[in-house]
Amino acid sequence: MHYDFDQVHNRFHTDSIKWDRTEKLFGDKDILPMWIADMDFRCPLPVIERLISRAEHGIFGYTARSDSYFESFAGWVKRRHHWEIKKEWIRCSPGILTALSIIVQTFTEPEDKVIIQPPVYHPFPGIVQKNNRELVLNPLMLNNGRYEMDYDDLIGKIDPKVKMIILCNPHNPVGRVWTKAELERLGQICAEHDILVVSDEAHFDLIHNGHRHTLFASISEPFALGSITCTAPSKTFNMAGLQMSNIIIPDQQKRAMFTKALDMLHLSLSNTFGIVAAETAYRHGDEWLDQCLAYVGDNLAFLTDFIEAHIKPIKVIQPEGTYLVWLDCRELGMDAKTLEQFFRKQAKVALDEGYKFGKGGEGFTRVNIACPRSVLEEGLQRMASAVHKWVQ
Repeated sequence: MHYDFDQVHNRFHTDSIKWDRTEKLFGDKDILPMWIADMDFRCPLPVIERLISRAEHGIFGYTARSDSYFESFAGWVKRRHHWEIKKEWIRCSPGILTALSIIVQTFTEPEDKVIIQPPVYHPFPGIVQKNNRELVLNPLMLNNGRYEMDYDDLIGKIDPKVKMIILCNPHNPVGRVWTKAELERLGQICAEHDILVVSDEAHFDLIHNGHRHTLFASISEPFALGSITCTAPSKTFNMAGLQMSNIIIPDQQKRAMFTKALDMLHLSLSNTFGIVAAETAYRHGDEWLDQCLAYVGDNLAFLTDFIEAHIKPIKVIQPEGTYLVWLDCRELGMDAKTLEQFFRKQAKVALDEGYKFGKGGEGFTRVNIACPRSVLEEGLQRMASAVHKWVQ
């Protein structure tokens, strides 16, 4: 069937963080929200229909994930990513961030070191530091408009206390889809030093034309046994509010340890509607996702052309994956806080400012383009008008 991604859906009065919290978060109800990473598109129709049907039953007691659920996810991974996983490898948690926190607690000790690669998804530092682990930064390098891993810096920062690296693949916010060769180099370094690779692959289904995603663990059996892969239907199908994630742990001992931690925290059960929605999406969501990716790709082209024509001081870091775009605003000559207030007060758009993503993020901002074209155009027009006044 044909999905109409141009249609604007009113999300007000749904308790949406993105729309209903605008005035509380930014102090202005007229700001256009283009920040938090959820889409302004409706979920696949089969998901909506199945949820309605389930709701009509009227009884929402404790609900288990059946073999059918695990088979649906394993089938999706094989069909879309060419990796054959066993259903017993899969564990579930309410979300990837929940899983990451449990993994840090379970597989490291207080004061152990955990590596991240900034500028990166801003909850990562808190997950490490709030669990009393030492944060080690291995910043990405920006070379000719493309981010790369700094392997020499990584090797130089490894010592016996480094137990884990949290990999972001595809990388949020810079949009890199790491190549197999890049992941192999990272994996070799980590294997040599017995470092657990925890791969956040939340955006693994959202890949732009001309690029191919490689799940870190799919490269080899040693990489699979030395890693934990975190995925979710939330970004793929716009169902973050249903609180479901799938954690792939091929190593039996690691899987048992993670399962024990889930049980201790009483996080083994899942939301009834989350289970129903995720299984339906994994079985019947291909058509919707293919159309969504095409639309977001067109949005990316529209944004790139618009900025090149009308907001020349801002440069687009071309994403290879995700529906998030990293914008280089350094030519505007503003410090981090001034840039943040400029977009909020002058442009009247709410973006995710780069400094929040850590070292190397200053002077950048992140914009969400998973919205109807008319909304994207409105946001870009606001930005263009504000920038023109600034540079005059």
